[in-house]
Amino acid sequence: MCRNIRTLHNFAPAATSEEVHAAALQYVRKIAGTTKPSKANVEAFDQAVEEVAHITQHLLDSLVTTAPPKNREEEAEKKRAKALASGRYDR
Repeated sequence: MCRNIRTLHNFAPAATSEEVHAAALQYVRKIAGTTKPSKANVEAFDQAVEEVAHITQHLLDSLVTTAPPKNREEEAEKKRAKALASGRYDR
């Protein structure tokens, strides 16, 4: 369930609000143990996603590094190559 949470820090261009929200959603899904909350829990679930996304954005904005930003395309290609080498990627 959490395999979609990706590193968001130190990329050029910076993580989008959509990426931050997607990571927050995956985190809350993992913690809640469900991909879709019951009607009784939708409000709490959605609020948790928004709060986690908000604090995640604050964290990303506050982090500092001396390393140069990573290139998204290069990092994606490295992951694809690693997955192909391990037999976990069909294309």
